[in-house]
Amino acid sequence: MKKLSNFALAAGVALALPAVAANKAAQPVVQEAPLRAHLAFLASDLLEGRGTGQRGGDLTVSYLENQAMAAGLKPANGNSYRQLVKIAGVKTDAAASTLRLETGGAALPASFGKDWVYAPGDAQAAHSFNADLVFVGYGITASEEGWDDYKGQDVKGKVIVMMVNDPMPTAEAPNRFGGKALTYYGRWTYKFEEAKRKGAIGALLIHTDASASYGYSVVKNSWDGVERFQLAQGTPGTELQGWLTNDTAVALFKASGLDLDQLRAAAERKDFQPVALKAKLVGEMKADVRLVDQYNVAGVVPGTDPKLKSEVVIYSAHWDHLGKQGTGADTIFNGAVDNASGTAALLAMAQEAVKSPGKRSQMFLWVAAEEQGLLGSAAYAEAPLWPLDKTAANLNLDSLNWIGTTRDIGTAGSERTDLGKMAEATAKNMKMVIAKEKPDLAGGYFRSDHFSFAKAGVPAFSITSGSDYLGDKEKAEQMRASYRKSYHQVSDEYDPTWSMAGMAQMAQFTLNLGRMVADAPKMPEWKAGDAFGKARAR
Repeated sequence: MKKLSNFALAAGVALALPAVAANKAAQPVVQEAPLRAHLAFLASDLLEGRGTGQRGGDLTVSYLENQAMAAGLKPANGNSYRQLVKIAGVKTDAAASTLRLETGGAALPASFGKDWVYAPGDAQAAHSFNADLVFVGYGITASEEGWDDYKGQDVKGKVIVMMVNDPMPTAEAPNRFGGKALTYYGRWTYKFEEAKRKGAIGALLIHTDASASYGYSVVKNSWDGVERFQLAQGTPGTELQGWLTNDTAVALFKASGLDLDQLRAAAERKDFQPVALKAKLVGEMKADVRLVDQYNVAGVVPGTDPKLKSEVVIYSAHWDHLGKQGTGADTIFNGAVDNASGTAALLAMAQEAVKSPGKRSQMFLWVAAEEQGLLGSAAYAEAPLWPLDKTAANLNLDSLNWIGTTRDIGTAGSERTDLGKMAEATAKNMKMVIAKEKPDLAGGYFRSDHFSFAKAGVPAFSITSGSDYLGDKEKAEQMRASYRKSYHQVSDEYDPTWSMAGMAQMAQFTLNLGRMVADAPKMPEWKAGDAFGKARAR
């Protein structure tokens, strides 16, 4: 692992940054020096990869709250910069579990890990099952699409089986469920959430490489013998969550006298009806559960307008990464780009924002446990420090541009709300353009912390790097390609030779856009018909 050169100097710069008195005439300009200093420290080995439930995570929270105080931010949670996030670490004890799939009283041959995986979704260590199985197609209820895979079927107390992804576009309906793009209805997280809302006690997803966009090994490696984290506060999930391999699902349906491929075809139509399997989930599920207290960190720049200061713009970034794992010469997943960069950027932005407050208040929010499933931002959305109906927007930063400045900037998802036009104006003012939109095949909009806000009805998106690099484009593309090998690897480390210009550019764009929102006559609104806008309307 790399040793951090000039570490003491870098840390010293970060720790010595003074709070500056407000100067309303000044235009906030993000400085590269503090951004680099914060990044160097946050990505250093001293913070051990900022892991959830690990010592490095605790040190990170302490650093952030002290830097928020030094920058002049006001505590967002009463007298505290911290917001408690209760998390449960859950690890299935397959050896102690007797869970099985039964058809006609006989157990279907299926071994944990190889053929299926499961875990409690409610952070409880033990559950007993004797529940019927029901196939519900894609498991989607979407009124705006005229779609209901449950069709009034009472699944309370039952375990539902369903497909991932969402219904495919057709010649007659080329844009249904986003056309080629993945919608939130296709995400496995939605499937589990909807199962809970319908009263099911369990949910099993059928894996195929095509529908999931990754191999079953990805699922297995995330569930078999691995501690998985979930919120231990707010609304719990279903008692059981899990996945079946396609072969296991085919065998299960065949033993029930059903043809899975025929049912898949039927599930592509609106008139699909849920199908009860002649099968049960039977036995005991055991898991090791530990509770972990983690923290979001939040500070506020109060607004200047007597009325508008009661509304807020939130800038967010997740402070966590993967921490210390495994054995070998290097066990620290430093997470320099993902997401020490975004975490450092918010600190540098806050330092400037306090000098020139906007009409609305501005909150800088560092959320916990993003790598574990957006848990910190989800906890904030369930128990917000500022009323959600008074939250004008959430602008999120995750993995900043470490390569160099670009002519364009990524704002995918902003077009869902008035933020799209505001982002265009911000880019134009910076002599930039908005990056060309591409079909969101992997559902990226639903996989960053801004989405926790969007689900709650707050206009939100993540600012991402452009790709039209200024200067040596070939070298820039080579550098960009090299990061793919470092993503979520121990090699994602801070390099003192990095230019901060691209990161500062993204941070400046975000701060400029946030300031535009803060000073606008009214809060941004969702475009008519957008599903997430309905949450704010309620």
